[in-house]
Amino acid sequence: MECTVSWTGASGTQSGMGFVAETGSGHILAMDGAPDEKNPANGGRNLAPRPMEALLAGTGGCTAYDVVLILKRGRHDVRGCSVKLSSERAETEPKVFTKIHMHFTVTGKGVPASAVERAIAMSHEKYCSASIMLGKTAEITTGFEIIEA
Repeated sequence: MECTVSWTGASGTQSGMGFVAETGSGHILAMDGAPDEKNPANGGRNLAPRPMEALLAGTGGCTAYDVVLILKRGRHDVRGCSVKLSSERAETEPKVFTKIHMHFTVTGKGVPASAVERAIAMSHEKYCSASIMLGKTAEITTGFEIIEA
């Protein structure tokens, strides 16, 4: 897996903290920093997600992918899945994630709670590389609800 990340401020203005990542699969992801009111030249312009937000979003995508795939393989009639992630970070550098809560909302027809619970557990224990990696520094908790379609 490869990715090239380039600073967008290097194009002549030498300001801002925007970056563009080009992934090995040929996709583009923009990232930016928060504005720095004390020293605007060192801050971002709030034009894209922060890199740590992108990391959290990628983790959510990884685990939601697993949950949907596991439910589909179990022949459950899953019609939607979302996961809301909330996190806490360390107060001091490096400001790693220390707590992450993932709340899944699964929409489907007759999807049993036991199947959703099992899919989430399998994702976090075996398949989701991102959440397993972040679990080395963060306490990860999960919850879910099922909406009948």
